[in-house]
Amino acid sequence: MTTLLKNFLLLSYEELEKLNLEAKKRQQNHALTDAEHQSHYASYLQQEDRIKAVSLCFSDLEGRFHVLDYDKKFLLQAYDNLTFDGSSIRGFSQVQQSDLRLLPDWASFRWLPGDIFGPGKVIMFGLIQDRDGKFYQSDMRAQLKKYTDDLYKKDKTITNVSVECEGFLFKGINAEQTYTDHFELVSSGGYFHSLPQDPLKQFIDTFAEAQRAMAFENEKDHPEVAPSQFELNYTYSEAVIAGDLLQLYKLLARQVAANMGMTASFLPKPVAGINGNGMHCNISISKNKVNTFHGKKEGGLSASAIDFIERLLHNANDMCLVLNPSVNAYRRLDPAYEAPNQIKYSDIDRTSMVRIPLGNEKSARIEVRTVAPDANPYLVFLTLLRTGLEGPLSAVEEQKRNRTRILPDNMYDALRHFKGSEFMAQILGAETKEKYAGLKKVAANRCPKELGDLVKPGEIHFHHEVTNQYIWSKF
Repeated sequence: MTTLLKNFLLLSYEELEKLNLEAKKRQQNHALTDAEHQSHYASYLQQEDRIKAVSLCFSDLEGRFHVLDYDKKFLLQAYDNLTFDGSSIRGFSQVQQSDLRLLPDWASFRWLPGDIFGPGKVIMFGLIQDRDGKFYQSDMRAQLKKYTDDLYKKDKTITNVSVECEGFLFKGINAEQTYTDHFELVSSGGYFHSLPQDPLKQFIDTFAEAQRAMAFENEKDHPEVAPSQFELNYTYSEAVIAGDLLQLYKLLARQVAANMGMTASFLPKPVAGINGNGMHCNISISKNKVNTFHGKKEGGLSASAIDFIERLLHNANDMCLVLNPSVNAYRRLDPAYEAPNQIKYSDIDRTSMVRIPLGNEKSARIEVRTVAPDANPYLVFLTLLRTGLEGPLSAVEEQKRNRTRILPDNMYDALRHFKGSEFMAQILGAETKEKYAGLKKVAANRCPKELGDLVKPGEIHFHHEVTNQYIWSKF
């Protein structure tokens, strides 16, 4: 006779989707307070005996995803005083100021697919506090949340963001860590084309099922232009939720690929000679449920949307390092491969930094195409939103429209623009700006300014999303 020793929660994908859609709807209900979210989910955790652990996650300054599993009973007792050593997170805090507090953002509560995360687990995103109880300045999710909450309190402004994040699928587990001179592609199919049982299509199908269960609200998925490249699209959300979904998107992709004996990579340009990976950011602003970006100006946009674009273009060089945060990212800005490196906007030209997609009153938006998929999504969204809404704008911008302006093609130039930008200091704070510049200087020093034609092992092995603590000392 077999006795079941472990009775951990294991829900079907249909049950997961229903629960997570309800949770997502609750999170977007601005009438609910943080205390009400906490009471609702804490009560659920107390009553549900089959939950063993709560995964509490956060992102560091560069966007690397960190997850801590807390025993459910311990978390319910100590959720207001969960501390960790900030000096162990690269670029966060010094040893002498290392203690930070991780607070659950109860509104972000979601149920997890047991076949990917293990049974009996739920997840929440954390908000980091410093010793004084304020949002930690280098926690870009907390800073984005504060900024968007303030916008809503002011005049019910809501920032809508959706991303189109591309990735590659390579043969073997840990293909990035073991990279020598090339990656092995799993598929040679082209754009929108892959046999139904091709490894790439099997991966996409399995990945899409997990996304659906996590309430991404899928739209379409397909192989991309380059061989072995994929893109799975889902609906827009408010900016903080969009950042959370992007982090989960990459985490799900990597685990699904690993389960299949492969590696999902979000390096911007892992293979020379073919298209790289982008993370196109679609943005619109709404007030009182009205899309303020829809109008009668160019491309069906409003005057406020055009103004938003002009501010992005004027400050493009200053924020390039935020949008393209790695040495490898500047390979992607190669004009030979549809690279969006021209500082202009267009409704047809995909080499433009900003594109105006075909839309209507509901879907009118702008698409910022310059963003690399290894960027910190919270930092990117905060930078794009603050720049578009309040960034400096030259009085002679009209005279510049006819010039061909190009984004930096190497990290050194991007770093120089970033360090000289007073507005980036306003967005990040002087201390965080200095930290970020320091991290990126170290990254730039790993490779020569002229990248050459070959992808070098150093730009892969020491990439901020690939490396681990064991080799930090080699930076």
